[in-house]
This record gives sequence, C-alpha cells and structure tokens, in this order.
Amino acid sequence: MEIKLIEHSLKFYILAFFGIILIRYFVVAGSTYLFFYSSLSETFANPYLEYPSPSRKLIYQDIKLSILSSMIFAIAAGLVMSSYDLGLTCLYSDFQGHKLWYFIISYIGVLMLQDSYFYFTHRLFHHPLLFHKLHQGHHQSRHPTPWTSFAFDPLEAIVQSLFFVVIVYLIPLHFITIIAVLITMTIWAVVNHLGLDRLPLSFPHHWLGKWFIGPAHHSLHHLKYKVHYGLYFTFWDKVLGTQDPNYELKIRE
Repeated sequence: MEIKLIEHSLKFYILAFFGIILIRYFVVAGSTYLFFYSSLSETFANPYLEYPSPSRKLIYQDIKLSILSSMIFAIAAGLVMSSYDLGLTCLYSDFQGHKLWYFIISYIGVLMLQDSYFYFTHRLFHHPLLFHKLHQGHHQSRHPTPWTSFAFDPLEAIVQSLFFVVIVYLIPLHFITIIAVLITMTIWAVVNHLGLDRLPLSFPHHWLGKWFIGPAHHSLHHLKYKVHYGLYFTFWDKVLGTQDPNYELKIRE
C-alpha cells in the first residue's frame, strides 16, 4: 500500500505548510494555555510554588516570534517536499518498504538524533558571542508559557529546521514517521513550557521518566540559563554535567 502524493510548486508547499504550522501552533499552544492558566489548573498546580505569569506584552512577543519561526519552518518543509518530488530524498510513502520494527526504530532514532542536535546547538547558542543574535528572543519569558514553545529568533529557527532538511537525505523515513516526530515535538515543546508551578515537580520523573524532560526541568533552564539544554531526554545534561545538581533531590521531596 502506498500513499499517493500530488506534486505541487515550491510556493504552494510553503504557503500550505505555513498555514498548517501556524494553525497547529495556535490550536495546541492556545488550548493548553487556556486550560493550564485557568481555574481548572488549580487541580494540577503545585501548591508550594507560585510564579508570576508573563505579561501580555511578553506573550505577544512570543507569538510574533513563533509566527516568524512558522514561516521559516514552512520554507524548510517546502524545500523538503520539492526535493521529494524530484526524487532527491530518502523519504518514502510505501508501507511495504520496511517492516513495522523499522517504523518504531526509525521514530526513536530520529528523536534521539534530534535531541542530540538540539542539545549541542542549544548549548552553543548560549555562548556570549551568539546568545543575543540567536537565542535571546526565546528567553524573553523567564517564566515561560505554552506560547513560548516555538518562539525562536529567526537564525535559531533556521538552524533547528536544518535538522529535518538534512535528515531526510540521510535516513530512509516514511512520511508517517516524520509526522509522528513532528507531533511529538509539538506536544513536548508545549508541555515543557508550562512553567514550574503548573504541574507537580515530579512530573514526569518517575522510574523511566527521570530520563525525560518535563516542565519543571525546562523551566529551570529559563531561570538559570546554564543548565538543562536538552529537548526530549536528560541524557546529555547528566553525562556532560549540565544537570542542576539539586534537581533530582528536589523532585523527590
């Protein structure tokens, strides 16, 4: 069985993906913000922590940066699809191309590669010579909200989008795998920018969960800047010494 894809112009792809990415951002970030920053969130919120929510001005700035990032991501997606139409990528749409185990392994593998790419580029962006040009916009909100999840400076958005532009030339991936990774990235980014007080500190750090980044873990990055650079996993932070030494003690309390 094969998914039939219709070829389109680069301009069409860019405009279509810009609309899709923008709608995805407003629906996922907006609905998460409305839920967790309303009276309903009191059921989940950490009663011992109360941090001020960012001002409307900061939220608007996050949204403006996210719109710019969405355009850059749309251009990258358009280039990938145009390359696919020309037969230049390793993307495929035939379900018979690989076994089920390959879908699972390729999905996990891409997440691990993206996490590694993000960790090292993210840590590089915090270098004093690069921070103000590439990453300052994302740190306008010291107490992030879901609106902060894709608020990247344009140059940072270009660097992050390059991962997907390059990976499709190197590894055979089904379109479903790429879509699954993008959905995971969106949900993960939004949840991790909920803030330090919207969920219990222990979420999701139980058992295997201690290897996954949660909102408390990433919120400390926005507060301290020099710790917690990962995207999905805490592996690189632990191995390279950028995990807050008091973090695991705090979540056990």
